[in-house]
Amino acid sequence: MSAVLARRALPPRLVFGVFVALLAVAPLVLPEFTVTLLNYIGLYALVALGLVLLTGVGGLTSFGQAAFVGLGAYTTALLTASTTLPGWLAWIGASAWLALVAGLLLTALFAVVLGSMTLKLSGHYLPLGTIAWGISLYFLFGNMQFLGGFTGLSGIPPISVLGEPIDTGREIFYLIWLFLLAGIVTTQNLLDSREGRAIRALKGGMVMAESMGVNTSAARMTIFVLAALHACASGWLYAHMQRFLNPTPFSLHTGIEYLFMAVVGGAGHVWGALLGATVFTVAKQWLQDWLPAIIGQAGNFEVIVFGVVMIIVLQRARDGLWPPLARLMPVRAAPRRIDAHAPPLARRAMPAADETLLEARRITKRFGGLVAVNDMHLSVRAGEIVALIGPNGAGKSTMFNLMSGVLDPTSGEVLLRGQPVAGHSAREVAALGLSRTFQHVRLMGQMSVLENVAIGAHRRENPGLLVGVLSGAWRLDRKQEQRLLAEAARQVERVGLADHMFEPAGSLPLGKQRLLEVARALAADPCLLLLDEPAAGLRYLEKRALADLLRKLRGEGLSVLLVEHDMDFVMGLVDRVYVMDFGQKIAEGLPQEVQRDARVLEAYLGGIE
Repeated sequence: MSAVLARRALPPRLVFGVFVALLAVAPLVLPEFTVTLLNYIGLYALVALGLVLLTGVGGLTSFGQAAFVGLGAYTTALLTASTTLPGWLAWIGASAWLALVAGLLLTALFAVVLGSMTLKLSGHYLPLGTIAWGISLYFLFGNMQFLGGFTGLSGIPPISVLGEPIDTGREIFYLIWLFLLAGIVTTQNLLDSREGRAIRALKGGMVMAESMGVNTSAARMTIFVLAALHACASGWLYAHMQRFLNPTPFSLHTGIEYLFMAVVGGAGHVWGALLGATVFTVAKQWLQDWLPAIIGQAGNFEVIVFGVVMIIVLQRARDGLWPPLARLMPVRAAPRRIDAHAPPLARRAMPAADETLLEARRITKRFGGLVAVNDMHLSVRAGEIVALIGPNGAGKSTMFNLMSGVLDPTSGEVLLRGQPVAGHSAREVAALGLSRTFQHVRLMGQMSVLENVAIGAHRRENPGLLVGVLSGAWRLDRKQEQRLLAEAARQVERVGLADHMFEPAGSLPLGKQRLLEVARALAADPCLLLLDEPAAGLRYLEKRALADLLRKLRGEGLSVLLVEHDMDFVMGLVDRVYVMDFGQKIAEGLPQEVQRDARVLEAYLGGIE
């Protein structure tokens, strides 16, 4: 059966081409009402596409996108319809296209200002913040008399292309869908790039992303601005299609509807924006026609139905309607090709033999009245494997977080290659040459093994944020991408996961996921590797292979500090051992010395005769 499906599978480009061809003939054969409905679907999908990027991929919930639609609409309406503007503004208003550029710039400025305040919030405070500025901008539009107030603003001219006005629904149809298709293609390209992986890594947790060198603040601001620009473009098209504006389409209620479209279609999927906008728009039209006839009275009964449907979707199809629909479609993307001859990424010089890479001096960490780490000393020299062991709750993971920049010590200092770690972010510490894994595996389950490892190499190719976003969106970064993926493929093969390279990381058993985290950490080209229980969940032969790999890395000059509970694995591998209990160091030395230490036996076994 799978062989039959493989033979029948169609390449995505062919399906996309057929879809574009159908759009090209649609206004020529469809009735006026259907064309108008498709125009609104395109406008709504453009806003929902921004929410896919912001909410579905980046994990940031926004109810305020309708306000950005209004910002784009009112900017072009004011510039193109007003006859009392000063000279330079009148020059901009002479062309709707210049008004679009002005609207995009103004929206970007607003998005940066609002994002700098809103994106500092977390949890339920973030969506509440978007509600606040969404309502504020709505009433700003309604109370400004030069914008027409709540009465509205009329006289907006049509868009002109090559001197010809686009003043009918059938004509502007092509422009709306051209904008939407360009948005879909560039968004897909962006997500399939270095910057796109950084954006997708946001849902894996800030600590993981920052530890891999991702500037999470910049990534969050990027998608916030991009989502606002999508909404602005939709508003520009809406204004010149309607030729009249009032604040009603830019209310909080409409912002909730946009989010509804993204979630119903599939908030994590680019084409889900179009599906959600289609389902919502068509269903709303039908319900507005049918429900009053069925119930016998007029009212906004469709809102009740949509509320019930939303609950059902969240319960039964949390990923939206696009994934089950996509599984039914005979479309299969070609396997990603890895260029084994791509130029390798630059590597850092390994430290000199016996150089002290990491040193923790009298580290204490308190959480309120709890002392998690107390007066801890620890050091790691170049080219050695050191173990940090102890019973559960001894403070080992806290110590790891202190050394990697996730936490700052209450007192004491951690030095990495002579530089203090405290006060620096995990991303800045990673740049000094430290890479790590986590006690509880932190991966992007829907991304492939290869892409997860490529996140580790994020810091090693950095063309700059703006250049990275633009080159990724327009696929100008393919040489850089091949270098990153080739490096990721080498690390995947290095840890023995070559057979799983293109499988979703979430489909791997726990042991292989831990090996995947090791590969991701190695892709960062560290000089010091912090491994938090790397052998947990591994089988015997997998543990032997991991031990052999760590010995090989030690031979290459890489240092390793690991936390592990498997004493057979630790004692046959490491050069030195530190033992913690109740946040304190109780022993250190060679493996054979520590194994005979009475305090260690007391901590692990509860005492000896």
